Amino acid sequence: MAATAQAFFGNVPSTDLMGLFKNGQANYKKAVEMLDFRKEDVSVAANIPKASVRYDNRIPKELQERIQEWAIAINLVASYFNDVDKTILWFKVPNPLLGNISPRDMIRLGRFKKLYKFIQTALDEGQAE
Repeated sequence: MAATAQAFFGNVPSTDLMGLFKNGQANYKKAVEMLDFRKEDVSVAANIPKASVRYDNRIPKELQERIQEWAIAINLVASYFNDVDKTILWFKVPNPLLGNISPRDMIRLGRFKKLYKFIQTALDEGQAE
């Protein structure tokens, strides 16, 4: 049953170690800053026009959804390391299992879904040990 629960609830981190959420809402600007993204990077990664990139109450719905996904992924990785600095480092260092591309660059280049599957698989395999 535990494996089933992990598979069922494993897409949401158990804690917000990185401080990226408040009252269930992602802190969009903090998540983007954590990934060290410029406006151009966010535009490409979220597939929205650069002029639409904003973090106030007029943030486009598509951008809200993308950044929330990124924040969830960041916290999932943080749940493995249980360390803020190691988590940030993991996103910035090229990973041989991702073709020597950093997870941050995977997101920046619009390859978030592939990265997310990689994270989920790694966490699932870690639970099986």
